[in-house]
Amino acid sequence: MTKRIGNKDQAQLRSKEEKLANKRDNIARESVKRAVAASKYHNQVKKQAPKPAAG
Repeated sequence: MTKRIGNKDQAQLRSKEEKLANKRDNIARESVKRAVAASKYHNQVKKQAPKPAAG
């Protein structure tokens, strides 16, 4: 649930600029997560267990 301010939700009182900034931040944060995941599993063959690190 969202916080209430009077009879309106907090999200209803945000400006368009603030909503756009939040959306941009979320997209940027998600792209970073995707890049980390892609680099982590970049060279793995599908449906095979990861090989143990040599060392």
